[in-house]
Amino acid sequence: MIDLHCHSTLSDGSLGIEEIVRQAAHIGMKALCITDHDTLSGYSRARFLGERYQIQIIQGVEMSAWDTQRESKVHILCYLPQNPDRLEMLCMKSREIRKEVSKEMIEKVMERYPITLDSVLRHCKGSESIFKVHIMRALIDYGYALEFYGALDSELFHPQNGCCIVNRAYPDVRHVVNLIHASRGVAVLAHPMLYDNLELLEELAAEGKIDGVEVDHYSAAPEQRKMLRDIAKRYDLIITGGSDFHGLYNQKPSHLGSNTTDPEHFARLLSFVSQEHIQKKNTKG
Repeated sequence: MIDLHCHSTLSDGSLGIEEIVRQAAHIGMKALCITDHDTLSGYSRARFLGERYQIQIIQGVEMSAWDTQRESKVHILCYLPQNPDRLEMLCMKSREIRKEVSKEMIEKVMERYPITLDSVLRHCKGSESIFKVHIMRALIDYGYALEFYGALDSELFHPQNGCCIVNRAYPDVRHVVNLIHASRGVAVLAHPMLYDNLELLEELAAEGKIDGVEVDHYSAAPEQRKMLRDIAKRYDLIITGGSDFHGLYNQKPSHLGSNTTDPEHFARLLSFVSQEHIQKKNTKG
């Protein structure tokens, strides 16, 4: 099994890196990538633990981006950046945007429910950002909800009409992809069905901007996965899959290995970090 998408307490997961790697070993995982949001800081520890538990760990990050034409959110999975320092400023910018958004959302929530800032912050001590699930956990602690994705979450944080939702534009998706290629990494469009990114996928693929697409993800129904595979075949894209595991904070039931990447496409991903590939992408960019 090869799982190329999961999250730890460094972003919005509930398990630490060691717990994730140990569980991956327990279920017989061969390769794993921890793709925390807008941070690469967990890779050294994950790689060390991978050697201990005999699992191949590859470096990755899920980067926040914005489709300016459709004014919608996009996530880009970056794998195997050979010069990861080139991504640090962009990651830092996205984390700052998220902190501003979270601060405003917390203020809106506290106007309606008597929770405290500390009650939120204690749940994200290991994280490099504050996420919506940390706010919901504080509300659950004080008895205002029993679940993370129920009626209260919809009332407060529904993307279209939540009374406490705050949106900001993240860096432009083409800028993000160009920087990934400048870092000599591989750019994969994450879960296109989750944020309705199909048109964007076709555009980026036609422009030669994207290297792969995450097909096997809980957000895509079987017929949608077939459609995504057809697009990938048409544009010769790598096909990836991953659980998008968040532990306690899962939006849908999803354990490590619940969606995986085919070994053939994993091998292709590993081969994409050649100098020739990056030079070709930078010429197009």
